[in-house]
Amino acid sequence: MPENQEPHVTQKFVYDFTEGNKDLKDLLGGKGANLAEMTNLGLPVPPGFTITTEACKVYLDSGSEPPALRDEVSAHLDALEEKMGKKLGQADDPLLVSVRSGAKFSMPGMMDTVLNIGLSDASVAGLAAQAGDERFAWDSYRRLIQMFGKTVLGVDGDLFEEALEEAKRARNVSTDVDLDAGDLKGLVEQFKGIVSERTGRDFPQDPREQMDLAIRAVFDSWNGERAKLYRRQERIPHDLGTAVNVCSMVFGNLGPDSGTGVAFTRDPAGGQQGVYGDYLANAQGEDVVAGIRNTVPLAELETIDKKSYDQLMQIMETLENHYRDLCDIEFTIERGKLWMLQTRVGKRTAAAAFRIATQLVDQGLIDETEALRRVNGAQLAQLMFPRFDESRTGDGAVERIGRGIAASPGAAVGAAVFDSATAVARARAGEKVILVRRETNPDDLDGMIAAEGILTSRGGKTSHAAVVARGMGKTCVCGAEELQVDLRQRRMTAPGGLVVEEGDVISIDGSTGSVYRGEVPVVPSPVVEYFEGRTRPDEQADELVRAVHRIMTLADGERRLRVRANADNAEDAARARRFGAQGIGLCRTEHMFLGERRELVERLVLAETDEECEAALAALLPLQKGDFVELFEAMDGLPVTVRLLDPPLHEFLPDLTELSVRVALAEARGEADEDDQRLLRAVRRLHEQNPMLGLRGVRLGLVIPGLFTMQVRAIAEAAADRAAAGGDPRAEIMIPLVGTVQELECVREEAEKVIAEVQQARGVDLKLLIGTMIELPRAAVTAGQIAECADFFSFGTNDLTQTTWGFSRDDVEASFFTAYLEKGVFGVSPFETIDRDGVGALVRGAVEAGRAARPDLKLGVCGEHGGDPESVHFFHGIGLDYVSCSPFRIPVARLEAGRAAAMGSGEGSDSR
Repeated sequence: MPENQEPHVTQKFVYDFTEGNKDLKDLLGGKGANLAEMTNLGLPVPPGFTITTEACKVYLDSGSEPPALRDEVSAHLDALEEKMGKKLGQADDPLLVSVRSGAKFSMPGMMDTVLNIGLSDASVAGLAAQAGDERFAWDSYRRLIQMFGKTVLGVDGDLFEEALEEAKRARNVSTDVDLDAGDLKGLVEQFKGIVSERTGRDFPQDPREQMDLAIRAVFDSWNGERAKLYRRQERIPHDLGTAVNVCSMVFGNLGPDSGTGVAFTRDPAGGQQGVYGDYLANAQGEDVVAGIRNTVPLAELETIDKKSYDQLMQIMETLENHYRDLCDIEFTIERGKLWMLQTRVGKRTAAAAFRIATQLVDQGLIDETEALRRVNGAQLAQLMFPRFDESRTGDGAVERIGRGIAASPGAAVGAAVFDSATAVARARAGEKVILVRRETNPDDLDGMIAAEGILTSRGGKTSHAAVVARGMGKTCVCGAEELQVDLRQRRMTAPGGLVVEEGDVISIDGSTGSVYRGEVPVVPSPVVEYFEGRTRPDEQADELVRAVHRIMTLADGERRLRVRANADNAEDAARARRFGAQGIGLCRTEHMFLGERRELVERLVLAETDEECEAALAALLPLQKGDFVELFEAMDGLPVTVRLLDPPLHEFLPDLTELSVRVALAEARGEADEDDQRLLRAVRRLHEQNPMLGLRGVRLGLVIPGLFTMQVRAIAEAAADRAAAGGDPRAEIMIPLVGTVQELECVREEAEKVIAEVQQARGVDLKLLIGTMIELPRAAVTAGQIAECADFFSFGTNDLTQTTWGFSRDDVEASFFTAYLEKGVFGVSPFETIDRDGVGALVRGAVEAGRAARPDLKLGVCGEHGGDPESVHFFHGIGLDYVSCSPFRIPVARLEAGRAAAMGSGEGSDSR
């Protein structure tokens, strides 16, 4: 080997469970990494191995597995067979394995799983002999063909379900547990016939072929439509790939002393400590999470199998202490022997997240900074949603028709729909809907996303519907057994015969499990009442309110970014201040010219002489001044950034077409109105093809004499009045839509003259800052020049996004945005979360150039990105001084600003 040349290292694609650990999630996926961790902890995990995400990436990029993968899998399979003392698919005593997906981030039910790999016509009798249970063997075989046929061979799963339902009807039984060995043997033949008919090939009998095809199917499922939809919803990157876990089978369907279950170390809905989960005797694998059979509460396992229950409780305590968090656990009991099949940090509701974070601090498992990392702004926003007014549920218009399991809290109202396609269609038409199903499965994901809430008649807190709804923050009620859901008739029947047809309005309460016919009124959440100051976070307060208060106190102590409000009147300003705003970052003065004041704007537009123009401005001045006096009083001692008039003047005038018709009809009747004719001439004069790129913003101030100086005078005089009254006004004047420093220089010169006049006349020193809104790409690129004339920059990221991308926020969401999101062009709307590579790059460059030219330059953002969690982390990372957002989003911005500091977020970080 030549000197200094590194020896070639062959990439390793397969890891035994004994070789990994929980920190290798990028490589082994969450499931594989945690199976390895449990193995290392000495917990009872069935032996197996994990194929890495890197192997999946190679497969997805090239269309075939890495050349070395087959040999690596063979070597690990040989080792597994030696450890188990049997061969895969061995005729007299078969080793059976499961093949399961496992991405870095949990994607419940979104990708493929196949159990009982290795069973065949040759080995099913051997399995029956070894187990001493012929029914069990044929049940396992029919499950394999059903799973394999659907997930690997692409057969319509309903065909298998219909055959199973027909077998139950023929025996007059309600569950598959009641079918005997002969029934199941017949189903196996039916299932094999379905596979042959639908695929043109027989069900594969070679065990290794089964395993290889299943591994490939798991790789392929990463790019399945439901997986891609889920990743877009949860903002999971598309290039991670999935690992594949091959695990020796253990069986929960061996009789009443066997079973399968899911457990949580704390309540994932409320956060309380206790015994939470579901158990299903004589069941296998997906039966619990699929929700097709109603489970029993985990606590009942103590009376069914106390030894396994006690061992499980000990393991759950071990795992929670080890992971220092709520753990979600899957387990199987095989004839009294407990096996751990999976653990992960569990998904939880927003309320549970806040409660658990503070509980773990009190228990000494995490510190306060870690508690801050464990919650996020999206969860806080969920806690601020309204809740049902329980006192109004019996007033005649609303009737409670059933109760299920409170799986994911919230108050959801909408029209009942019974399939996902209808949910999507009605939601797109602007209707609020509740998706009603017997149970959901991964194919229902698009309907679950579209719906306000989900209601199922089967399943528990660990069913697919519950887990996915909690992850999305959707209201969910599961297992409402007393409600008979008829999918074919598209109706639901409640006790007493009351029928809910598709389209009827229902309300579901994910906090209590109650289901109502009709619309239940809502009331503010206790968290909003806390932020409003109507609830004190003392010992008598709700535990959730106390937890939110503790976390918000931590966030405010950590954060560097200040948080201001976008508010245009004293009422909004006062509410924003109660929510914790540290000033106003955007006061839109155009919102002060609505209602009766439009007539004054019309007079300004119609003015044909200087005298008429001055008279119109003189009439507007005291109104503007009064607005600002109220605003400065509400925000006394805090900065208030006032944006001078920004939109085109024609927005304050009648519609051109409507006015033209009115004038034409009047002239035809011989009743011409001179004022209308003058107004029409003015509207035509101001009419533009692209008004948002026309006469607006700073251009108005330069073209309409006296307009901006009137506003500056109103601000200055209002500040002087407030100071005379003993207040502390801190006004900042913002010039909108500047594209070149010369525009700002012209407006600033006029503004400073007006301010000087007011100071001299009133004998007061007004420290008014004058800055600009950076909302055009040219302004961002020339920010160094503009900074020489500005005391501050406020980034108007709404318009900056429009002008950078070249599309209108008001139009695109109804045209091509849906297609762009579905095709993956956007992972998320750039109007919702800052486009870091494009718009973000302009902001970052403007920050650097602006501070280089003027080190004391104040920098903020006033677009609605200021309240978006991921965007807040970006703004923290590039060094802005503050973010500004609508009043309701202020708590979210405060929390995320604190989290950004606690997490050390650079501009490449996000809020996950």
